[in-house]
Amino acid sequence: QVQVVESGGGLVHAGGSLRLSCTASNLKLDNYNMGWFRQAPGKEREAVSCTSWTGKVTYYADSVKGRFTISRDHSDNMVYLQMNNLKPEDTAMYYCAVDPGLRIGSCSGSGTKWWGRGTQVTVSS
Repeated sequence: QVQVVESGGGLVHAGGSLRLSCTASNLKLDNYNMGWFRQAPGKEREAVSCTSWTGKVTYYADSVKGRFTISRDHSDNMVYLQMNNLKPEDTAMYYCAVDPGLRIGSCSGSGTKWWGRGTQVTVSS
């Protein structure tokens, strides 16, 4: 059974940083595009950042460009989201997605094969 697990969320002040991690059991992530999505209360889920299995294609939401960086470590079967200069509007539940719909210039949760349960990020002002 495949389990996708996120970690690294927490409570930080505005301007602070967090690094989210994602790994999976019984699944090699290097064969898949990967993504980070978030959902705030009362809002729709949105794509934050996605990366192709080669790492050559990446997507960032306009709201996080220049502040967030997605990366992957094939040897450790991990995907990371480094989040710097956090803002209160970044507060949300963050989810790791295996095989999201990644295209040049867009990333969609449709067709995602597996989702993690999420890790909460709260940014205080």
